Amino acid sequence: MKKRILLGYALVFFCTSAFSQTYLTQVKPVDSKKWGYINEKGEQVIAPQFEKCHKFSKDGLAPIYDTKSRQYYFINTKGEKLETEVKDFKLIDRFGFDLEGFNDGMIPIRQGEKWGYLNSQGKLAIPAKYDHVTGFNSGHAVATLNKNFIVLNTKGEESPVESSVIDVKEFTEDLAPYRAADKTFGYINGNGKIAIKAKFESTGYFVGGLAWAKSADNQVGFIDKNGEWVIQPQFTAAKEFDPSTGLARVKKGDTWGYVNKSGEFINVKDTDLWSDFSEGLAEGRKGGKVGFYNAQGEWVIQPQFDGSRAFKNGYAAVKKGDKWGMIDKSGKMVIEPSYDRIMDMEMVK
Repeated sequence: MKKRILLGYALVFFCTSAFSQTYLTQVKPVDSKKWGYINEKGEQVIAPQFEKCHKFSKDGLAPIYDTKSRQYYFINTKGEKLETEVKDFKLIDRFGFDLEGFNDGMIPIRQGEKWGYLNSQGKLAIPAKYDHVTGFNSGHAVATLNKNFIVLNTKGEESPVESSVIDVKEFTEDLAPYRAADKTFGYINGNGKIAIKAKFESTGYFVGGLAWAKSADNQVGFIDKNGEWVIQPQFTAAKEFDPSTGLARVKKGDTWGYVNKSGEFINVKDTDLWSDFSEGLAEGRKGGKVGFYNAQGEWVIQPQFDGSRAFKNGYAAVKKGDKWGMIDKSGKMVIEPSYDRIMDMEMVK
């Protein structure tokens, strides 16, 4: 009997955990200067009240910028303010489009002229002592101290990077691109060691075990985590692979198309806009209207919108006329176009 009761509790816990995700996005209503949050049903979750707000992370926290006090703070999905040990801090601004949020339970903050990290409980988990930092990814972040590069883990433990490295980008899949003194690129691992020797003119980020890289003759191909060519350099430009379709957007001469992991070039002709695939679909344009096609180049959602953004967590923002709404992957309008602005749908635990 006890075993059956315990099994029942386990099933209830599993079901609750499996369906406990929340989907939220920022919206700016028409004729309003304030932003708020709605869910995937279009229901208001947090009323428009912010002059500047940003996306929720999976941790269930979103950064808010108070324009009056010129300070940042965080809210949870109920709109409640997170108490933090540090009161006056700055965040990483991603080129004016977004802020670096919580990732791996950590967010970079600047106190004065130095950088450290807050955790999702609002505690200063890694002291603000670094000159520059990146956000966490794959459990690692990059910091500089006195012009020396350091790899950090979420415990704040440091791994020095070899002195020959003069620049390091962010981690994906446990590898981060680095630049050597001769301006060639390679990759370091989470221990700060060189995993792929610098020999490329430039490199991208690893997605699904592959990354684009540019050869000495300025042709782009794709390498594996051993630094070996899997798809030989033959393109003039390339982007990261989409995990859903196994396709990456590439440019061959003057023609944009896609390449699969076998190196086969796929030319989608029934569009005059070629976008990166996201969650199995890519934005295309025909007759001045935007829609979405699949990996076979077939229109799954017919061109009918005046603007759109890529699918994220099963939803895509679309524009009809001068108003924004949201569709699902069947093309069904789940949030009617009624907003001045709408951002991507984020999944929150």
